[in-house]
Amino acid sequence: MPKNNRSAAGQRRIMQAIRSKDTKPELRVRRLLHTLGYRFRVHLKDLAGKPDIVFTKRRKVVFVHGCFWHGHQAEGCPDGKRPQSNTGYWDPKLDRNAERDRKNTAALQAAGWDVLTVWACETLNEDALRSRLIAFLGSPVAKAPERCAES
Repeated sequence: MPKNNRSAAGQRRIMQAIRSKDTKPELRVRRLLHTLGYRFRVHLKDLAGKPDIVFTKRRKVVFVHGCFWHGHQAEGCPDGKRPQSNTGYWDPKLDRNAERDRKNTAALQAAGWDVLTVWACETLNEDALRSRLIAFLGSPVAKAPERCAES
């Protein structure tokens, strides 16, 4: 069956399967941060936009945005293009998403938080992502040295 001829129920099942949190790109970022020694909280409801990753002591947040849903317009991004069909539905929806992202970022910054947006396509290059995260966050807190057991 061609994509454009899905039943309403079929399309609904597809849309319901799309996650809003714990997405693959988000998990990639969280796994990398944890490996580097950073500790963080996730999806704090009391912050604007419920940021994906929150560093409370550093007052920094990271949003991991899906390129399609949040309108990533970078050259070479495979998923940031808008649909060419049903534009009466998609254009306003995607515009609202981008506007909501701008408002959430502005609200967080006004409250004294630093905000970093990581796009899903950027999570595929781990070395570049690592550099960008360290530049934004600074050094992770050093772990306490292990103690030797006394005999």
